[in-house]
Amino acid sequence: MSDWLPETPRTPDFPPTWGHLPRPSGSEGVTLAGADWLATAASRPDELHALWARQPAAPSVLPCGTAFDVINAPALFGRRMVDRLWSDGPGSGPVAAHRGRLLLFAAPGTAQRLPALLVWEEWAAAVPPLLCHGTGDAVTVPPLHPHPGTGTAGARPAYTDTPSAYGVPAAPPADPADLTSPGTSRWLVAPDVREPWLPGPDILLWACVRAARPTAGMQREAAAQPPVSALAQG
Repeated sequence: MSDWLPETPRTPDFPPTWGHLPRPSGSEGVTLAGADWLATAASRPDELHALWARQPAAPSVLPCGTAFDVINAPALFGRRMVDRLWSDGPGSGPVAAHRGRLLLFAAPGTAQRLPALLVWEEWAAAVPPLLCHGTGDAVTVPPLHPHPGTGTAGARPAYTDTPSAYGVPAAPPADPADLTSPGTSRWLVAPDVREPWLPGPDILLWACVRAARPTAGMQREAAAQPPVSALAQG
């Protein structure tokens, strides 16, 4: 299983990667189509759009389990997962950095199945703790647009159907090292269509194994080495 990649269509190519992480073409902002998709997670999408219109630079809390699940990984491990997905796999769905962790948006049902698959394949011990958010859970996602104070109070922001939405320049990409900062909250792969492709549990299992394999190999190698005291006595 660890070398097996489920057959799935590759998502459309993005431009060259930034810091080993894919980024949408020229922007970290969410398009109108992407915002419409995010809003489908809420029981009342119109109220969510109204909230975004009033506070376009504020994070949002969205329920999981209907439109998407979210796999919440430590930033550096999540970065390796996304890198594997884009370098050797089918790409990823939307990805966000929030408070030192990476949020990988996945197909509904993934949060329940991925932990069981990791145990079944005997990789659970090699993977750092993952928070799997599904039905009954909610996650905080970054603002639709990275610039604070860009909307007009009481009016919906100037959405467009291009990645550089809202009629203002996009923020420059952050240093990849900033992903581990507790204050970081930004989209790395922003939602840009109304029906984004989302990886399922099999694909994320593959990405977890690929991301964990180098560390697991070093741990096994270190365990096989004789203690330093034994070497000194010899």
